[in-house]
Amino acid sequence: MKISVVTVAYNAADTISDTLESVAAQNHDSIEHIVIDGASSDETMRVVDGYRNSLAQVVSEPDDGIYHAMNKGIALTTGDVIGTLNADDMYMHDGVMKRVAEAFEDPSVEACYGDLIYVDRDRLDKTIRYWTSRDYRPGLFERGWLPAHPTFFVRREVYEKHGLFDLKYNIQSDFELTMRFLALRKINSMYIPEILIRMRMGGTTNNSVMNFIKGNLESYRACKSHGLRISPLFFVTKWAQRLPQFVRRPSANKLRSFHVSAR
Repeated sequence: MKISVVTVAYNAADTISDTLESVAAQNHDSIEHIVIDGASSDETMRVVDGYRNSLAQVVSEPDDGIYHAMNKGIALTTGDVIGTLNADDMYMHDGVMKRVAEAFEDPSVEACYGDLIYVDRDRLDKTIRYWTSRDYRPGLFERGWLPAHPTFFVRREVYEKHGLFDLKYNIQSDFELTMRFLALRKINSMYIPEILIRMRMGGTTNNSVMNFIKGNLESYRACKSHGLRISPLFFVTKWAQRLPQFVRRPSANKLRSFHVSAR
């Protein structure tokens, strides 16, 4: 089974090498890694050039934002299963792809996802937030739930049948896409109760108060546009689900496969 991974980047010279190394280190035997760079003005492409042997395709040109870049990358993939990994993100260990492939050995599974930890930008061994997910059931999106998108892997035919990221949403297109697939199209998904991704703090949604507000409004608008019945307490329940993530910490057993050198 070939798994395609799309990495989008813009001025990510300080972090993208960790991303590229985490994909190159995977022990699954058929991985296609595609990098879509938004014409970075820093040294991103110089870093990427050092990994050309492990990359299937590299595109560097202006784009219309992260989700436009993801759509371009997905359109270039040839794998049976497709995932995305941003230039601030890393796989938790070298067996993540193999674990994903095992999930898709069940032909009824159309998507899978798992848990994610946010880590300090400079200390990758310092967990800031622990995003645990759950098996999907109807009604979760109406309360602001979504699977951690960097952990979300989908069969190619799901994208072909149900579409790519909706560019009307600049910040929460991942919310709209996962909602469309799981809640509206009712694809069959599997939750993997393991940490699959480490993400540096400071992503687009959370890097300013204004983006936080815009993101919440976009997720609300996405639910309304698809006819989901939204509670007046949507924003309250959305954040009530997230607050424990800043307190809860993964067990030592959950972190056993993660080793990072002192920085």
